[in-house]
Amino acid sequence: MPSYKRLLAAALLILCCHCSYAQNKELYRYQDLSHLYYQKQLDSLKKAWACPAVFKQKETQKQYKELWDDRTDFLTKALKEDNYVYDKELLAYIDGIVDQIARANKQLIPVKPFVLIDRSAAVNAYAVGGNILAINLGLITFAQSKEDIALTIAHELSHNILMHPENAIRQRAEWLTSAEYKKSMNAILDSKYERLTRLKKVFEGYSFNRSRHQRYHESDADSLAILLLKKSSIAFDPSFFLRLDSADIIYKQALKQTLPQYFSAYSLEIMPTWMQKRSKGLSTRAYNFKDTTHIQDSMKTHPDCIERYNRTLRDGSKNVAFTPVPEEMQERARKMEIWSVYYNMNLTACLYMILLEKDKGNKDPWYDFMAANVISGLYYADRELDRFNAISVKPKEYISKDYYELQTLFEQIPRDNLEQFCRTLLNSNRWPDSKKDEAAFRRLMSALTLDPDFSEAHKASVAKAFLNGNENSLYAEFAHRFDKK
Repeated sequence: MPSYKRLLAAALLILCCHCSYAQNKELYRYQDLSHLYYQKQLDSLKKAWACPAVFKQKETQKQYKELWDDRTDFLTKALKEDNYVYDKELLAYIDGIVDQIARANKQLIPVKPFVLIDRSAAVNAYAVGGNILAINLGLITFAQSKEDIALTIAHELSHNILMHPENAIRQRAEWLTSAEYKKSMNAILDSKYERLTRLKKVFEGYSFNRSRHQRYHESDADSLAILLLKKSSIAFDPSFFLRLDSADIIYKQALKQTLPQYFSAYSLEIMPTWMQKRSKGLSTRAYNFKDTTHIQDSMKTHPDCIERYNRTLRDGSKNVAFTPVPEEMQERARKMEIWSVYYNMNLTACLYMILLEKDKGNKDPWYDFMAANVISGLYYADRELDRFNAISVKPKEYISKDYYELQTLFEQIPRDNLEQFCRTLLNSNRWPDSKKDEAAFRRLMSALTLDPDFSEAHKASVAKAFLNGNENSLYAEFAHRFDKK
């Protein structure tokens, strides 16, 4: 064989191995969920976040401490409830961006921030205060470049640098103990009529003032973020603000095929009538499934995205090649995102995300595995008489016609057909090379959905059987839901 052919064959072999590696690479372990991984930080958080003495007035200081402790409780509760996950590869990627910004801005960021990966699919990141920063999985999958993520990180770091979270707590404590607030509340208590209306006006006034200040804060954070990026030699792309206008409308994306075509790929036949509402009235109104201009971006207190774009346009980097987010990072985040949506039993959204991946030509069998889990999860919810909550109906203004049809299908498919779909998928031989924990999870779902015994004791027993040998699997999170009962 000529040398160039041997080189070509070797290259193809490496490429094939890389593709197989990318598809079969393990996601995080059960022990990487925040209630376990961050146990030490959880134990020391309250000590680290001791409330400072800010006010001389005892009443205001007491109110300030209550609000301060509420923030601490919010974070500790979120950690205990596994809102966060430690993923070595994703965190290393995000941490690298944070480290680059922090090292270049040591005067403003003397201590490297503590970064958390939030499992939310929302395109967002947030500053908790106390030098803590959280990045949502949804931001990682939405961003087109490293610079997009860096801009969001720099924006949130700016909130911490400018002490916006702490200042917000302070302002609220001052308001709740102010003479104006007390006078308004006393007037409401003394009145005989329209108490609720007057109470609403008091809080509307407070909300307006708070919102107004936050909008100014967002502009300040944008400005400082650009300075942080420039000093870090990271390019700034103002068009990212325009893309944020579509951040909340992932389910507005149309599918490339009809629903029956996707289901037929799994040897499942769905009837057209299952996708059509049978009732009359508001639920069957003719909605415009294309017009999304009235939908705000995910951060309601932020200035309009177009306004943010226009304000920062002149600061954009010129003639710069932006760095794409590594495909394996986005794929990893997307799988974690889909699992999290599934675990929360938001089944319509979960399957729709899978179908969107199919439209991209993604042939990773893991998505077929999760599609089967969605159907078996829906049948399990039906047996629990909880199908409606598992569907998790979304307003038509936020979804496409295809999503609405899938939502309607999940609502109206007869139980007998749903059971048959479940049997077909769980007994399928589509996954001959499935991993040990995936095969065990299929057996768990089969036992939970198809066994005649639907008692709590039986569920706990089959969950325990799954955990025996799969205690490190991320799917153990689902099994523990029954094991703890």
